[in-house]
Amino acid sequence: MAFPGNVPSDEKLAVIIDEMMTKHYKPDEPGASIIVTRKGKPVFRKGYGMANMELGVKIEPQMVFRLGSITKQFTTVCILMLMEQGKLDLQDEITSHLPDYPMQGHHITIEHLLTHTSGIKSYTSIPEFQKMMRTDLSLEELVDSFKPLPMEFAPGTRYNYNNSAFVMLGLVIEKISGIKYADFLKKNIFGPLDMQNTWFDMPNPIIPGRVSGYQVAGDKFENCDYISMTLPHAAGSLASNVDDMAKWDAALYTKKLVKQESLKKAWTPYTLQDGTSTGYGYGWAVSHFQDHNMIAHGGGINGFVTDGFRFPDEQVYVCILTNCARGIPDDLAFKIGAITVGKPYQEPRAIPFDPVRYEHYQGVFRLQYMEYTVAVMAENDKLYVTMPGEEKEEIFPVSDIEFASKNSITRYRFAFDETGKVNTITVMGFYGPGMVAEITDQPLPMRV
Repeated sequence: MAFPGNVPSDEKLAVIIDEMMTKHYKPDEPGASIIVTRKGKPVFRKGYGMANMELGVKIEPQMVFRLGSITKQFTTVCILMLMEQGKLDLQDEITSHLPDYPMQGHHITIEHLLTHTSGIKSYTSIPEFQKMMRTDLSLEELVDSFKPLPMEFAPGTRYNYNNSAFVMLGLVIEKISGIKYADFLKKNIFGPLDMQNTWFDMPNPIIPGRVSGYQVAGDKFENCDYISMTLPHAAGSLASNVDDMAKWDAALYTKKLVKQESLKKAWTPYTLQDGTSTGYGYGWAVSHFQDHNMIAHGGGINGFVTDGFRFPDEQVYVCILTNCARGIPDDLAFKIGAITVGKPYQEPRAIPFDPVRYEHYQGVFRLQYMEYTVAVMAENDKLYVTMPGEEKEEIFPVSDIEFASKNSITRYRFAFDETGKVNTITVMGFYGPGMVAEITDQPLPMRV
């Protein structure tokens, strides 16, 4: 491995990255495509695993994957384009462009939508979404599906990741421009940047190199559940390859699309009314982690998990696109980027801790504004956590209230009431104040 402060040669870097990717993606399983660039030039590019398990087709780096929520940064730039053209202001109330949207007594702005601080309920977090997942809806019908839902909080007072907000931004783009969201992207971004392998991903068109998506079923893989791609829309319906994503990243250092002053707005963390930073700008997360300044975003959609990490100080970009809904590649993307700039990730160290105390940290916690729970349980003198859709993982103490993951950079911060009983856990990643989960009275899962 490289030592802190030493940038490895391209040859050494290729060996390191290949070892890391090979460890994560097996040749006979769904896999990934990766590109690493420095100042716009590729320094590593390769595919791993299977693009189609039924046909025995291997992944090549030029193949096309669904991006999921990486789509949001493209939607953001579309909004900034319209802002620069004088066709909207970020402080416009949404009824300036969507006049029939019920404000429920609040003032909701375009900026609130961009920053996930609108308080509008995210349609993907409601139980009914699973039932509607196969249904094709027009953009107007999709917005109508969550219009009646009550607000979760007053705009600007809290951060809660929100797909409804970006679907609404897609509708704003269509209302102002007079053309479909997909056509706006093609005309204003994909065409000018020669992104010939980036698409609004619908099932009927022939998309050369489009890979199949998979999910884990027990100890096997299966084809991913179907989702109508009309539903993610401007929040997550794009597909691309790593080469086009590298073109996209390179363009963001220029004024080809929008001014740098506009992008600076997008890359400035939004501050809530109480002064708390969300760690999220417009369509991108913004972070400072272990002496790295980063602008990043991931995506997750049926059969696919993706991540793109920008290290703007060094102009390094890492994009990993995967075709299986398991795990999150952001840790891997970050660690590869950190090595590329010569400042590798420093693993946290465990402090001495009496395992008997682990029982005081146990519980089933519900994430605020979501239907998901986080389970924390002691087992064989170790502490484990189970996040939604993930296998249990061991966590270890780095302080009396904070635990680190054995497998990722995620931290878990516990809070206790005056009697010493745990009442909340905050799940912290690369950016923001973290996701708060409150203790429930649910029993711990059965030990296996």
